Amino acid sequence: METAQRVEHRMTDKGYVPVYTTRVVEQPWDAYSNTDHEVWGQLYRRQREILPGRACREFLEAQDAMGMSEDRIPRFSELNEILQRKTGWTLIGVEGLLPELTFFEHLAERRFPVTWWIRRPEQMDYIAEPDLFHDLFGHVPLLMNPVFADYMQAYGRGGVKAHALGGDALVHLTRLYWYTVEFGLIRQPEGLRIYGAGIVSSKGESIHCLESPAPNRIGFDLRRIMRTRYRIDTYQKTYFVIDSFEQLFEATRPDFAPIYRELAALPAIPAGARIEGDLVLHAGTGEGWVDDGDV
Repeated sequence: METAQRVEHRMTDKGYVPVYTTRVVEQPWDAYSNTDHEVWGQLYRRQREILPGRACREFLEAQDAMGMSEDRIPRFSELNEILQRKTGWTLIGVEGLLPELTFFEHLAERRFPVTWWIRRPEQMDYIAEPDLFHDLFGHVPLLMNPVFADYMQAYGRGGVKAHALGGDALVHLTRLYWYTVEFGLIRQPEGLRIYGAGIVSSKGESIHCLESPAPNRIGFDLRRIMRTRYRIDTYQKTYFVIDSFEQLFEATRPDFAPIYRELAALPAIPAGARIEGDLVLHAGTGEGWVDDGDV
């Protein structure tokens, strides 16, 4: 493998321009600076202080079982020994954002791409693209859960198919990833809990998603999710709530091609809208009621 590079977005006179890379690299663990380890430690401590009582128990238990701690950036090789025994997944080092098809192909083969580099101290509260902390702290623990691990592989396979179909198939499938893997909530006996990586790796969103009265919290509905737009530059206006990881996995079983054709005739739904029939959930209890408001 070649020497790892740090690949980030470019700022131009037209604004933010993402930069994609396909290379798989060894994690240059010995090259991490003291500052890199300190950034990891600060972010780790901050999140683990606020996630108990907010994150789902499967996430917290898995993170502990993997031996993650604030002491140092974990080694991919050590985590892989644990992951492969548990669910057959492997972490691979990447330099930054991957093209969609490349990302799907890795997931379909139970390979999870992790950006090797971590944000700088001045990026503690926000970074434009996924870094090591987001990928490793946020995404990797739930790959220890057999059902969620299978869902991720099924999603990758679905992504390869959607890429071949063209049209708006990828738009709809991307929304599913966004509202589940990145920003999903789960209803557990003790109340609503977080499982989405974009939430558990963010202090502000971890609090906002459960405690703010502003966002919609809507019961899981595959077609509703695939129609709903999202924002990447602010806290989410809508969160979708699953009852279990089994429910999430079962949603990937149907052939999505007919669903894509069905949705092609329907308008997209704004990120913060509710439509008739939405099951809107209380943040504190997970209880719901049917909202009969229109967009």
